[in-house]
Amino acid sequence: MLIQLGKRCLRVAACVASIASAHAADLPPVKLALIEGMSGPFANAGAMVERNVRFGVERVNEKGGVKLADGMHPLQLVVLDGKGSSEASLVQLRAAIDEKIGFVMQGNSSGVAAIDKQNAREPDKRVLFLNYSADDPALTNASCSFWHFRFDAHAGMRMDALADALQSDRAVKKVYLLNQDYSFGHDVSRETQRALKEKRPDIAIASDEFHPIGRVKDFAPYIAKIRASGADAIITGNWGNDLTLLVKAAREQGLDTKFYTFYGNSLGAPAVLGDAGVKRVIAVADWHSNAGGAASDAYYPRVSGAVSGGIGRLSGRPHAADDRNARRRDDARSADPLAVARALEGMTFDGEKFHAMTLRADDHQVIQPLYVMEMDRAGTPGVRLDNEGSGYGFRTLLALSADKTAQPTTCRMTRPAR
Repeated sequence: MLIQLGKRCLRVAACVASIASAHAADLPPVKLALIEGMSGPFANAGAMVERNVRFGVERVNEKGGVKLADGMHPLQLVVLDGKGSSEASLVQLRAAIDEKIGFVMQGNSSGVAAIDKQNAREPDKRVLFLNYSADDPALTNASCSFWHFRFDAHAGMRMDALADALQSDRAVKKVYLLNQDYSFGHDVSRETQRALKEKRPDIAIASDEFHPIGRVKDFAPYIAKIRASGADAIITGNWGNDLTLLVKAAREQGLDTKFYTFYGNSLGAPAVLGDAGVKRVIAVADWHSNAGGAASDAYYPRVSGAVSGGIGRLSGRPHAADDRNARRRDDARSADPLAVARALEGMTFDGEKFHAMTLRADDHQVIQPLYVMEMDRAGTPGVRLDNEGSGYGFRTLLALSADKTAQPTTCRMTRPAR
């Protein structure tokens, strides 16, 4: 979900922002910790997330910050390098807790269990986990936590959307599953097999293979195996370089097959893929630049360059999380994680003319529309806008309303008494 910028003229906005910021600066900031891989093989992904989060923080501060019982407080972003590893992320989580930062944003799931233990052990140092991209379904099912809110569709929801699109692609008879060898890659594999069994039981799975994450530089051997398998399509949850190198290797080896992906439109992928992705890469997301609507059309050109910095897809989840979290601090009149969590439960956000979304109280999973889209050159039918000036964008193949993407939950959440 994306937040539409206000329609005030720049001069008025600048005046309001300067007055509000001066007022908010009189009181100490409310700190948000962002724990991401800012170094290592996926540092480009971490940089994209930071730009999006910083945009959200600045947007809230331009409106005066957050209103607490004693007045307006600005938000302050504290960026901590998780180095792409669970161990380093946990070290940084401990650093955030020691600094008494009550709100942690992260795109991997290593911190959820640690935060549960921390909040039980030290209730005066409670932390709220704002998850914008960790897609393990368990986080809002068997492993759900009162202290965790997910602002993204989980792997099962994404895969169901891709399977819905596959119901119309009857040319696909056999698929090759290739995923990164870590928890998320295994989630994608499991959810793919479930969804295909339910929605396309006629499709055969040629292979279910995993590769080391962030370490494969040449995917030619994998392409050779895919070709030999006779697969009509590849289904992958790969992201970052592991996706772009895979698709480019397929083109270089002359493998003419489709890629059903979770993240084919993200992290600079269209610019890097170029012609290799045209009418071959299919992705699923909560929004894309050609999704349609006046607000969407006005929003994307206005902020995509500033937020994306020319290399990353504009992503609404991180700064949307900032905005919603700030609004609920306003409602709670408190920066206490417990008060904010209670205010977030069941929150419906109207999307400011984009689309409505709800943080379901039962499991803290966001319920929102999803789009399945196909990559093509800008200017072709359905692709009016490109991604980050690359000359390539996406057309909608399937739009699913929020009620169509929602899944039941097995969450049995324990809520704190106080």
